[in-house]
Amino acid sequence: MISLIYEGQWLLFAVILAALIISLSFHEFGHAFTALRFGDDTARRAGRLTVNPVSHIDPLGLLMVVFVGFGYAKPVPTNPRLFNSRYAELLVAAAGPAMNLLLAVISINAYLLALKWGWISLADLGPRLFFIYLAQINLLLMIFNLLPVGALDGHYILPYLLPRSLSQAYRHYNARYGNIALLALVALAIMGVPIFSTIIGVSANLLQWIAFI
Repeated sequence: MISLIYEGQWLLFAVILAALIISLSFHEFGHAFTALRFGDDTARRAGRLTVNPVSHIDPLGLLMVVFVGFGYAKPVPTNPRLFNSRYAELLVAAAGPAMNLLLAVISINAYLLALKWGWISLADLGPRLFFIYLAQINLLLMIFNLLPVGALDGHYILPYLLPRSLSQAYRHYNARYGNIALLALVALAIMGVPIFSTIIGVSANLLQWIAFI
């Protein structure tokens, strides 16, 4: 992202940064809100039951986004012993990507509705960039976080989709090697392997499927 500043694209840089901060904040709020619904108030007591970016954004993770193109927010704390459902872990994990999908649907359709009703025009560059990038970034975060490696949300979801024996084996190996695999994916992407570009392409193609107006 830092290259956008060097190229003089300050508006695009600001739009992407703002959209990313909003997306990450809503993602983490989704986890916190769902955890509370299933009996765990750990995130609420930690001040994470909010969409305020100050509560969710990790300064180092944000700097990594700006300078490396990949970063993170503060993980929402949970206590599985407080969950009141056997599926709580699955649903709490899925809530983050689901929140990203919801925000993407709202963003793109709000933009299309504003165009239809004449509130904005295609000539208005700022709103067009913001709403479209907000939708695309949320789809990107949804897909990326569903990858079942490391500490990503997908590693909580996949075990529920596997037979019990495979689920236990997966949990064991992901606990030992998952973060290494995730770092390897990031390293390969930085080295030019089209991992994130593929995910970006998929998220861009999904945009047309969530535009209903």
